Amino acid sequence: MASADSAGERRRLLRLSAAAAGSVLISSAGARTPAAVAAPAEEVPPTEDLMREHGVLKRVLLIYQEAERRLRNGTRLPPEALHDSADVIRTFIEGYHERLEERFVFPRLRKAGKLVDTVKVLATQHDKGRILTRRILAGATAQGLADARTRDRVIDAMRSFDRMYSPHEAREDTVVFPTFRDIMPAREFAEMGERFEDEEHRRFGAAGFTGVVDRVAGIEKELGIYDLSKFTPHV
Repeated sequence: MASADSAGERRRLLRLSAAAAGSVLISSAGARTPAAVAAPAEEVPPTEDLMREHGVLKRVLLIYQEAERRLRNGTRLPPEALHDSADVIRTFIEGYHERLEERFVFPRLRKAGKLVDTVKVLATQHDKGRILTRRILAGATAQGLADARTRDRVIDAMRSFDRMYSPHEAREDTVVFPTFRDIMPAREFAEMGERFEDEEHRRFGAAGFTGVVDRVAGIEKELGIYDLSKFTPHV
């Protein structure tokens, strides 16, 4: 993987090239105005990147809630849908998103003496979450969900995961990430955003975050919970 410096330099050169190309088009076409030339896309700040990834987590938690409802009511639940949901957690949230937090966010907060106790709890919860995800993956099979004991174990794991991660992500979004932003030098903060983007595409291909969202949306459609209007109360 390219270093942060080389990735940043590559983007800088691309922006300069785009600007130069735009100047040539404007001068040679006369009637073409600067507004007609596409501006380079803005980089996504690392904290915004992490917060939108929490949106993926929230949507999987809703899938877990629907899966629990079906398992308790005896309504059909495709085992593949539950397994795929837990795999999104394993690969995207635990294997990517949380690793970014553990590698870049938590150490910087500890070094600055900020939210040290909170960071300790969050790191412990990451470890506990991985244990719960392994339990869900192990039980999310046709044979597993047909067995009462295994089914109850999966339900308990999903409930514990939901109960832990709702406050977990809320605390990060409202306290941890803003504090992290405040202590980061502007240039280093921008470079970190580029590093996050490079890692995202290295792991998840050209589609990156959008591809993961599409994967979750497909599971929601299979379970009939994709339509946002269904969550509107009748009052």
